[in-house]
Amino acid sequence: MSAKKSLILNAFVEMCSGHQSPGLWRHPNDHSADFNDINHWVELARLLESAKFHGIFVADVLGGYDVYNGNLDAAIRSGAQWPVNEPLAVIPAMAAATNTIGFGVTVSTTYEQPYHLARRLSTVDHLSKGRLGWNIVTGYLDSAARNLGYREQPQHDNRYEIAEEYVSVMYKLFESSWRDDAVVLDREKGTYTSPDRIRPINHDGKFFKVPGPHICQPSPQRTPLLLQAGTSKAGKTFAAQHAEAVFVAGHSPAVVAQSVAEIRRLAQTQFGRDGQNIKFLAMMCPVLGRTDVEARQKLEDYSQCASTDGALALLGGWTGIDFGKYGDEEELRQVESNAVR
Repeated sequence: MSAKKSLILNAFVEMCSGHQSPGLWRHPNDHSADFNDINHWVELARLLESAKFHGIFVADVLGGYDVYNGNLDAAIRSGAQWPVNEPLAVIPAMAAATNTIGFGVTVSTTYEQPYHLARRLSTVDHLSKGRLGWNIVTGYLDSAARNLGYREQPQHDNRYEIAEEYVSVMYKLFESSWRDDAVVLDREKGTYTSPDRIRPINHDGKFFKVPGPHICQPSPQRTPLLLQAGTSKAGKTFAAQHAEAVFVAGHSPAVVAQSVAEIRRLAQTQFGRDGQNIKFLAMMCPVLGRTDVEARQKLEDYSQCASTDGALALLGGWTGIDFGKYGDEEELRQVESNAVR
């Protein structure tokens, strides 16, 4: 008889109000608007750990959702991932208040230099005692690009080309720069770290030039747990090569199962990995009640707070399509986009 499978319970949050439920902050029992308060995150981490959750997955964006109607108004008014804070900063506080729960943080490879990010991730991996994961994304909002010195974001597959080299640099910094015994703390000789146990990485690539060495000593994991969340053709290939856990979503179990099978197959056939070792986190949004009737009443209650404009703002950002141009009953045909695929 085959071994019984165990679920991985992972909370999906963002440092904003409502996250993927714009308008829910209006409900009297909703506390997501407290996201600026450190106690909110500490209490959440403790609650989830007590409920035996394995991890907290923190989403992030670097720009506003301004595709819908060509401006930010709907996102700003409804609180659709606006305002949103930087996610990595809160992890040490949550880690200090817990013992076992892990933390996956979303950081894009498109706009931040790998040397800088390696330092930030190593620092938090130290402070969390090895409980950090990095959700590797390439971004999808032109608004982020415009605020970070670009006219628009790179093309979709080019973003993954950048990400591939980016991760290569990160591996070199995390894994190839310091020996485990580099820090000696020899008080008698006055040697903190042995120079001959550290080496530069001398990376000279198409997108990045990083001589190194890594500025941080090896953290408990060296390389944080690697997560990935894209299921385009390029995203699946990237996940098959690098990811230890993959975030997937779909409108039916069959769609999700197809993505899981394809990534596992690519891992085996193209990269020589055992695809069964890759974990998958399938998104769902349960509304719980002691009975089916109670759960349906809750859903109806929550739905009264929903913001249609906020939802369209998010959908416009995810797809790159301005739904303000279409009527409610108008048929939407295939539209090429440089956003999520």
